Amino acid sequence: MIALKNIIFGIIMCGAAGLAHAEVIAPDVLINNTVQDVIGIIKQDKDIQAGDQKKIVALVEAKVLPHFDFTRMTQLAVGKYWRTASPEQKQSLVTEFRNMLVRTYTKVFTVYRDQTIVVRPPKMAADDIEVTVKTVISKTGSQPILVDYEMKKADNGWKAYDISIDGVSMVMSYRGTFTSQIQQSGIDGLIKTLSEKNISAGDVAQVKEGGQ
Repeated sequence: MIALKNIIFGIIMCGAAGLAHAEVIAPDVLINNTVQDVIGIIKQDKDIQAGDQKKIVALVEAKVLPHFDFTRMTQLAVGKYWRTASPEQKQSLVTEFRNMLVRTYTKVFTVYRDQTIVVRPPKMAADDIEVTVKTVISKTGSQPILVDYEMKKADNGWKAYDISIDGVSMVMSYRGTFTSQIQQSGIDGLIKTLSEKNISAGDVAQVKEGGQ
């Protein structure tokens, strides 16, 4: 179940990312169109399916990262301690949080297996700048999984800042871990822990790639 949820997380995060900024596209249309595009890429690219880290990271960098509000995501995850962090600490937290999500995404593409995604039109007014878009993830032989994600309208289009899977917020899940770490060793301790985990994950990925 955890692996499947990671798959969903990665696909949806990519799905919110793919179209150009020439016009502001409705958030549900944006997700539906781009999710299908990303799924098509995964199905056709044998290198990604085989775990090619360079291709996977390139896909994440191109389609995911420019379309997420990582500052807001990090602020929500850090919670009340964000106010006491210095500008330098805030920047480091955002960088390490972003890197952590990148290494999360790179794990999900090699295990995608024909899930289908239905995007439900959100209830929103024309002047709304925040919206929850609900989707249903289905796979033959498995229970459907409900995925909601929070989006906010920015100057260059809608950006995602949280995802909930079966009612569990990804950002709030990180908050519990981050709070414990900060209480034990401060903000610098959290930054150090995230940095070490990101470096370690990168080293493991390089070893696996070199061993193929």
